[in-house]
Amino acid sequence: MGENTNSGISNFIHDFIDKDLEEKVYDKVHTRFPPEPNGYLHIGHCKAMYIDFSIAEKYGGLCNLRFDDTNPIKEDTEYVESIMEDIKWLGFDWEDRLFYASDYFDHMYEFAEILIKKGKAYVCDLNQQEIKDYRGTPTEPGENSPYRERTVAENLDLFRRMRSGEFPEGSRTLRAKIDMAAPNLNMRDPVLYRILKSDHHRTGDKWCIYPMYDFQHPLSDALEGITHSLCSLEYEDHRPLYNWVVEECETLHKPRQIEFARLNLTYTVMSKRYLRELVESGIVSGWDDPRMPTLCGLRRRGYTAAAIKDFCDRIGVAKTNSTVDYALLEHCIREDLNKRADRVMAVLRPLKVIIDNYPENQVEDFDVEINPEDPGRGMRKVSFSREIYIEQEDFMENPPKKYFRLYPGGEVRLKSAYFIKCGSVVKDPQTGEITEIHCTYDPASKGGNSPDGRKVKGTVHWISAACALDAEVRLYDQLFAVPNPGEEGREYKDDLNPDSLEVLTGCKIEPELAETSVGTVYQFLRMGYFCPDNKDFGKGKPVFNRIVGLKDTWSKIANR
Repeated sequence: MGENTNSGISNFIHDFIDKDLEEKVYDKVHTRFPPEPNGYLHIGHCKAMYIDFSIAEKYGGLCNLRFDDTNPIKEDTEYVESIMEDIKWLGFDWEDRLFYASDYFDHMYEFAEILIKKGKAYVCDLNQQEIKDYRGTPTEPGENSPYRERTVAENLDLFRRMRSGEFPEGSRTLRAKIDMAAPNLNMRDPVLYRILKSDHHRTGDKWCIYPMYDFQHPLSDALEGITHSLCSLEYEDHRPLYNWVVEECETLHKPRQIEFARLNLTYTVMSKRYLRELVESGIVSGWDDPRMPTLCGLRRRGYTAAAIKDFCDRIGVAKTNSTVDYALLEHCIREDLNKRADRVMAVLRPLKVIIDNYPENQVEDFDVEINPEDPGRGMRKVSFSREIYIEQEDFMENPPKKYFRLYPGGEVRLKSAYFIKCGSVVKDPQTGEITEIHCTYDPASKGGNSPDGRKVKGTVHWISAACALDAEVRLYDQLFAVPNPGEEGREYKDDLNPDSLEVLTGCKIEPELAETSVGTVYQFLRMGYFCPDNKDFGKGKPVFNRIVGLKDTWSKIANR
């Protein structure tokens, strides 16, 4: 057995696997990650992916990537490519083990005929609604289909004619013959095949019948030699059917299904249908909108693979469903970026400051630490001049008590530069808005040090107006305003956060930031963590996305 590289994962899956290995049920561990190519992966899929690949790594086994492409109506190669990109970005490798359920369509058809010949499957002419009506309820048994007792010969003939395209779409299905009185509704003669006259993105028009998930899932696992088929908890009631298919189709290999709780996250929705609605209705700009829980959206926002894997490790694996606080995900990205992000100065809502007693044509450089969490990174130079920009919120004309930033007659420290004191304010004569403030500086305070021991409580960041560049900054927040969107009978769209995106133009950044590369992350001092937008950066101007603010609410919650 391999070394446990993911100690944060709960041990109940390990216990099952350990027992299977000890009892020689299997001599290795082989898992699979089986996404449907009908949408983009989101943070919930990431948990499943992490478990599948990490379990294989822990036991020195293998993990396949297999696309569950059994519904050609909703599938597209665009999704296949995006899913593979997301998996690689997170650092997982399926090596040469890329498979598709469609690889096994011929085998699945053969297995279906085996079931028919054993009297374990029949062709049914009931439509979808009629099948539902005959199914019964959780407390009342279902009713046998009037077509349930067709002969083997008749079923084989009809099924082969279904394959040849003789019948209209939706007119017939192949159903398992199990027990219409079974307590588990999934065992009440479930549909195994349906007619879908739609071209497949890989097999073209070869097939007009397609297997249902509950039929292809166990057979694909068996054909690939999967030992432990790890699924989310909603498939627990499907496990008896999984085992029935494996047994009745007499597969050589017998995989085992184990279920774990899926990931639910506050302030977001995980439903593919809801996410698609958000995209198609234009509420978000696309699947990669940085407010979306999709991996491409998180990546565009600036989340790192390391932070997401750390998040998955922390939440572990549970047997019961629960909801994880979004603040934990933000805590993980802060911890990661705090160690790796260079510190820079950017003024998002600029207010001009003129230092009247500073020489007009003088420019000097100050040393500023690149990352105080990593002293080995050293220092960098920042230019200073007579005119600078500070944040509007760092000045108040009539401040409340205990306001330690700049105000008329007040003094602050400019980060790594000088002490400045406000003398006067200039306002727009029409609007009354403050357009600039005039200050004086203390030359003896160079480097931001007190020359005479006087205390200056406020320190603000700044940018020299002489070298500042304009930029657009997008301040992203959670897409929903409540922890659990759509609860208590509300429409989930009613819970959208109207302030989930604020676009600031005319922000001032250091000139070096205009030459940065996509994928680089920064801490804008006092403002949060930011990254270049991976689609719009460099298209006429620098565009930065806020990844997350500096305030860590999770630490407060965890330490209560």
